[in-house]
Amino acid sequence: MAPAVTPAARCIPLDSYAPLFENPDLNTIVGRYWPAPLEAGEPRLFITEPGVQVLARCHWRHPAAPVIVLAHGLEGSSESSYVRWTARMALDRGWDVVRLNVRNCGGTEHLSPTLYHSGLTTDLRAVVDQLAGRRLSLLGFSMGGNQVLKLAGEWAAFAPAHVTGVCAISPPIDLGACAQRLAAPRNRIYQSHFLRSLAARFRRKARLFPDRYSAAALSGVRSIIDFDQRITAPAFGFRDAWDYYGQSSARRFLDAVRVPACIIQAQDDPLIPFESFRVPENPWIELLATAHGGHVAFLSRSGASRFWAAGQALRFLERLL
Repeated sequence: MAPAVTPAARCIPLDSYAPLFENPDLNTIVGRYWPAPLEAGEPRLFITEPGVQVLARCHWRHPAAPVIVLAHGLEGSSESSYVRWTARMALDRGWDVVRLNVRNCGGTEHLSPTLYHSGLTTDLRAVVDQLAGRRLSLLGFSMGGNQVLKLAGEWAAFAPAHVTGVCAISPPIDLGACAQRLAAPRNRIYQSHFLRSLAARFRRKARLFPDRYSAAALSGVRSIIDFDQRITAPAFGFRDAWDYYGQSSARRFLDAVRVPACIIQAQDDPLIPFESFRVPENPWIELLATAHGGHVAFLSRSGASRFWAAGQALRFLERLL
């Protein structure tokens, strides 16, 4: 195995980043609510497993254009502001865009009897296969970033020929470390937000599939780790939350990646320890690390490049074309 290196040794400079806010929480929270005008897109259902469908919002403009598939973060959807910013930018730059909802997200709990988790690559893999014939790139945000990197590692040297590259913005590549960081007192607001959303979704799921799920399982859940211990892990056959984190973290798959990949990560991300990115060097992966940016935010002082990370991701993927 190659020796571990510091993240700074692997930073690939693209455009300099002048943050709109240097406070990581302000960057993160404002970014979440920044308006992003975008047309609805054409709905398309992809069958990904027997009895499982996922919904995407597709923007088809040019049959010969490259396609970018956007994968959202935990408890997000195809309507999340960061997905919409990036879709708007990609469309303006000549891409066709697929805004994918992870199973159960975007109001699609009824389309699958199962839940979802942060390392579930089944749906993404199936969508990629069904879009064969088009030049395809993958861009994931937070949880979606973990999924696209993990999928690239699962493919190893056998990535589909039509996939030109993958990119991840603020990916939690060490899920256990991120769960512990989320449980820290300074992140109480973030954890409460995620727990409320996860619990509400699980209750909807229990109403739809009462023979499989019971809202009583939420009793005593006070943290993301509790939720994953009591609900996520048993639902997918993991031994416990830590087994789930270990098997589902992209970090353990990065050595195997053999498709051009880029990770864009802020060192001040309140939810992801930057130490996660001290991994063996892989020449297929570029790391673009900034001092500031928050989590899936990277708002820039420049109005022309307000959504800086999205612009850098598209620039990286475009150079592969």
